[in-house]
Amino acid sequence: MTFRKDFLFVVALSITLFNINTVQAKAEQNKLPLTNLYSFKSDPFLLKWTFEIEKGESAVMTASTEPQTFEEKTLNRWKEKQAHLWSALPKEKFTINASAYTAAADECGKSDGITSSGLKVAEKRTLACPPSYPFGTKISIEGVGVLRCEDRGGAIKGNHFDIYMETKGEAFAFGRQNLVAEVIE
Repeated sequence: MTFRKDFLFVVALSITLFNINTVQAKAEQNKLPLTNLYSFKSDPFLLKWTFEIEKGESAVMTASTEPQTFEEKTLNRWKEKQAHLWSALPKEKFTINASAYTAAADECGKSDGITSSGLKVAEKRTLACPPSYPFGTKISIEGVGVLRCEDRGGAIKGNHFDIYMETKGEAFAFGRQNLVAEVIE
């Protein structure tokens, strides 16, 4: 695999150098400065070589034109790691046993608010799901709204889901409820 990556890099470098030499020859013929004709920032081959994602035996090259947020990068990494879970998600509405939690140290063992997916908790967004639900799964919960699976917990199994709330008062008021939910993404 390393040989393949090294080989692809050498090919990319060779093509880039060829492009530069071709542009340099044109610049000399037209007596123009090289910078007027070539910019590595606009070289289409180099843009495709921005980063590489490995899938199995073959290497796939992709270009990223828009910068991704930390949140998007994190969820994309999890989407790749947990790809096998996406096909097993329920297609129909289902009933969940919902409770609420906060980021307090006595509940989580720490108080930094960082979930097991690596994202910081956020009210009306963070949901602790059973391990069969991949991080990033969006679930519409009746009476609550659309939340995203970002966390896990020792007691989160089967149909038990935990909804993040900012305060303990809100969490206690929510209690434990059976709600209808649906995977939307």
